[in-house]
Amino acid sequence: MFQHICNGDKDFCNLFDGKWVEASSGKYLTILSPVDGLLVGRVPAMSREDVDRAIQNTKESQPVWAATPIHERASVFYKAADLLEEHADEIAAVLTMEIAKDRRSAWFEVKRTADFLRYTADAGKSMAGEAISGDNFPGGSKNKISYVSRVPLGTVLAISPFNYPINLSASKIAPALIGGNAVLLKPASQGAISALYLADILQEAGLPKGVLNTITGKGSEIGDYIVTHPGVNFINFTGSTAVGKHIAKEAGMVPLMLELGGKDAAIVLSDADLEFAAQTIISGAYAYAGQRCTAVKRILATGAVADRLISKLLSGIAKLKVGDPREDATIVPLINEKAADFVMELIGDAKQKGAKILTGGKREGNLIQPTLVDNVTTDMRLAWEEPFGPVLPILRVRDEQEAINIANRSEYGLQSSVFTKNIHDAFYIANRLEVGTVQINNKTERGPDHFPFLGVKASGMGTQGVKYAIEAMTRPKAIVFNLQDNGTVHHEGPIRGEE
Repeated sequence: MFQHICNGDKDFCNLFDGKWVEASSGKYLTILSPVDGLLVGRVPAMSREDVDRAIQNTKESQPVWAATPIHERASVFYKAADLLEEHADEIAAVLTMEIAKDRRSAWFEVKRTADFLRYTADAGKSMAGEAISGDNFPGGSKNKISYVSRVPLGTVLAISPFNYPINLSASKIAPALIGGNAVLLKPASQGAISALYLADILQEAGLPKGVLNTITGKGSEIGDYIVTHPGVNFINFTGSTAVGKHIAKEAGMVPLMLELGGKDAAIVLSDADLEFAAQTIISGAYAYAGQRCTAVKRILATGAVADRLISKLLSGIAKLKVGDPREDATIVPLINEKAADFVMELIGDAKQKGAKILTGGKREGNLIQPTLVDNVTTDMRLAWEEPFGPVLPILRVRDEQEAINIANRSEYGLQSSVFTKNIHDAFYIANRLEVGTVQINNKTERGPDHFPFLGVKASGMGTQGVKYAIEAMTRPKAIVFNLQDNGTVHHEGPIRGEE
């Protein structure tokens, strides 16, 4: 079925105007597996000229797509969801080798994306305009009526990350398309092959040519060119805070949605169910080796609570499977050597300044053992910087107020967790945390995908979640009817069609 595999079984092409094409230069980027270092495939290294053509093609295709009835747009997503599920095992296998995601999580990402597409189709069909009577406002009149509808912005640039190349590509593409936009998808190089499978699925499901085009290539060569391109009307980016800030600076007046980094804290109170808290925190901190923006990245607890919690954490961490994602390991090789170097750098800084490595702290290639670090203090980098790896620091605090203060001192503001049996304490702390979402008695996490998902401060801009994303990538348009006293619309000249 898949058409984007162009030459043999290792060279892949980009989607352009309904066809699968190579880069005009003939150059490729080589994608090696973090699992075994072997070749996963090659993707085209597209040029600036290729970007120009792809964006221009979306401009030619988007008006026809915008004029397509929403129920017809939705039908593409229903079919694409079915195709994703039909090929889930094959696509999950690609995910496993390209980004070292364990088989179960890879399969779940594909299934979750199918659910996302169906829900987006349903949400799109529920979009409705509204009529506003002029007499609602003082001095207004019933003779003035505003009909307000939502219209597309034009071409949406979707830039997806390596860690969820199927799901986080779809979370940008589907709301944009159901709103009538065209999309240019620029996936991270590592993860691009998986993202191209999604584009192929959407094309096979009946998406008209030119409505979705893809661009692969080095960010250093085409990144700034794309985000400053005058043909881009909206940028939807997931990635690091440093890159997000750079895009915001370069993009100027183009509206943005940015999903950036986090330093999500788990605040554990003395009355919490510590067995449950430990199991939940372990799941939140170490799944996919911690390579998630919503991973639990620090524990804040009093010394007495920390002492009781540590033994439960160590017991659970010892049960984590470490190694090959094909064997359903939880702790898998990090995406590249640079990522592993950075994690070890943070661990080394903490150890040098007096922190205690309770378990882990060792490395073999890009594989880092699950690490728990106690007695982390606020002068250590591990207290503040996002490792994006399997390391969890414990910061001992005097009381809940100090926990709130330390949590809020972070440059990030994505999510936090509070573990307690006291609803009053839960809401007291939740109301004071400077984050997009507070989880009560749960790990920090993204879903369900119809919930609002957002970060404040350096964690992002804009609100995701199906309905919110559709609204972000469309705009209201008002048409005002001015009625005469007899109820007819005032006009001059012949009515269109009667000339």
